[in-house]
Amino acid sequence: MTSLMKIVAACAVFFAPGLAAANAQTNDFPNKPVRFIVDSAPGSANDVTLRFVAEKLGQIWGQQGIVVTQPGAGGGIATRAASGSSADGYTVYMAGASTFLALAGAAGVAPNLPIEMPRDFVPIGMVALQPMFIGASHSLAIASIGELIDRAKARPNEISYAATGRGRITHLTMELLQKMANIKLQLVPYSGGPAAAMNDIMTGRIGLVLDGYSSLAGAMQGNSIKALAVTSPERLREFPDLPTVAETVPGFQAGGWNVLVAPLGTPDAVARKLSADLRKALDDPELRAKLAAIGAFVRHMTPDELNAFSQGEQKTWRPILEQLAREAP
Repeated sequence: MTSLMKIVAACAVFFAPGLAAANAQTNDFPNKPVRFIVDSAPGSANDVTLRFVAEKLGQIWGQQGIVVTQPGAGGGIATRAASGSSADGYTVYMAGASTFLALAGAAGVAPNLPIEMPRDFVPIGMVALQPMFIGASHSLAIASIGELIDRAKARPNEISYAATGRGRITHLTMELLQKMANIKLQLVPYSGGPAAAMNDIMTGRIGLVLDGYSSLAGAMQGNSIKALAVTSPERLREFPDLPTVAETVPGFQAGGWNVLVAPLGTPDAVARKLSADLRKALDDPELRAKLAAIGAFVRHMTPDELNAFSQGEQKTWRPILEQLAREAP
C-alpha cells in the first residue's frame, strides 16, 4: 500500500464514526415534535401560513408541528426566542420580511435587528410570497387608489392607516406608496395586527388598513371594508377584479415574504433535511391551494438563493429605512 493510500485509509477510519453519527442523526430526525416560532399575532397572514406549512411537515415527519406565536418589538421577541433555542433542528423560526428590514435601534424595534444570514441564523428555505391588500373604511367614502391619492393630496396627514408596527413591512409599504405618490398619511401602529385594528377601521376611527389576505378576508368578504387594491405587480388570478396599486402608481410593487431559518449551530445534515422536507411540503398541491386561497404563493429557494434574496430586499428598502430613521424621534 502506498503512503497516499495509507493516509486516505486512515482518514476514512478517523472520519467514519462522525459521518455515521451525522447520518444517523439525519435519518432519525425528527423523532419528537418540532416547534415553529412566528413573530406575528394569532390569525395574522404569517400565522395562518405557518400553520398550514407546519401541518404538512408534521404529516411528512409523523411528528407534530407546534406553532408558537411571539409578536412584539418589531419581531425582536421572536428573533431572540428563536436564536436562543437549542440548535438541534427542533426549533425553527418563520421570519417575515420585516425582521430582515426592521429599523435597528428605532423606537419599538429591537436593537439587534435587522437580522442577516448566515450571521444570525442558518437558512432553510423560502416559504411563500404574500402580496398585500389595501382596504378602506366605508366612512372614508373612497373606492380606488386614485381617489385615495387625490384626497390625501388635498388633506395631507389627515387619512390614517393601521399597520402592524413601525418598521414592519406593512408600514414600509405604505411609506413607499407615500413616496411614489407624493402624499402624506398618518401611521397608527397596532401590535396585535389588523384584527386589533378592525373595529376602529369599521367605525371610521382609522381610514386604511394593509395586510395579507388571510388577515382581511373576513372583512373584505363581509363588505366591512372596501378593498382598494393589491400590491402585486399584476392582478392576482384569484382576484381578477381587484386592481393593482401599479395601475395607478406605475412601478409600485411590494409584498411580504416568509422564510424558515434555524438557530446558529444547527447541524448541516439536519438543516439540509429541513430544507428538503420543506420543498417536499410546498410541492404538495393541497398545500399550494390552501396558501393560494389566502394570497400566499410558493417560491422555492435554496439556502444560498435565500441569502441572496434577503440581501437584495435590504438594498431595495434601504432608502425608505434611512428616511424613516432620519424622521424618528
